[in-house]
Amino acid sequence: MNAEPRRLALMLGYSFQCVALFEQALTHRSAGALNNERLEFLGDALIGFLIAEVLLEKFPDANEGTLSRMRASLVKRESLAELARELKLGDYLRLGAGELRTGGHARDSILADALEAVLGAIYLDGGFIAARHVVLALFAHRLNAISATQSEKDPKTQLQEWLQSRRRALPEYIVVAVNGDQHNQLFTVRCQLSDALISSIGTGSSRRRAEQSAAELMLEQIKI
Repeated sequence: MNAEPRRLALMLGYSFQCVALFEQALTHRSAGALNNERLEFLGDALIGFLIAEVLLEKFPDANEGTLSRMRASLVKRESLAELARELKLGDYLRLGAGELRTGGHARDSILADALEAVLGAIYLDGGFIAARHVVLALFAHRLNAISATQSEKDPKTQLQEWLQSRRRALPEYIVVAVNGDQHNQLFTVRCQLSDALISSIGTGSSRRRAEQSAAELMLEQIKI
C-alpha cells in the first residue's frame, strides 16, 4: 500500500478494532489469496439495502420503477468509483505487480469493488449502526441532490421505448474505435438506425458510457 490506511479510516470517520480486516478490504485478488472479494460481496448488498431504505423514506410517492432507477444511479460502478476517488482510495490499495503496471489503482471496477469491501469490513468490525452511519455520510450529498424527476430512464432505454412505440427497428451500437492505455481508454460508438439513413457518434470512458452518449445524440436527432 502506498499510504497509511489510518488516514483513510479517519476520512471515513471510523476506527477499526480489527486492522487486519481493514487491510484485507484494501487487498485486491491480484495481491494474494486473502483478498477483498468476499467483503466486496457483503458491501454491495449493504449499500444497496441502505440506499433503498433512505429513498423509500425520502420519496413516499415514488413507484418501484422510479426508486429502482434512483438507487441504480447512486450505486452503479461509476458512482462508487467517483466516491472512491474523492477518498483517494486508490492510494491505499494493495495490488499485484500486473495490476500495478496497468494502473489498476485508477480503474473504476477496482475502485468500486474496494469501496464496497471497505464498507463490508466496517459492518463486520463495528456492526450495522456503524456501517449505516458511514454509508449515509458518504452518500449524503448525492442523496440530497437526487430527485424523482432526475431519475428518468437512461438514453438507451428512452430511445428503445421511443422506437418500439412506433413499431420501428431497434438501433445497433457499433464500436468504432478504442483509444488510449488499458486503464485510461476512450471508446467511440456509433448508433445506427437500420430503417433510416441517420446515425450518431458517442464517446465515453467505457463502452456503456459511449453507447449512452450516442443514444442521447440520436434522440435529439429523431425528436427534431
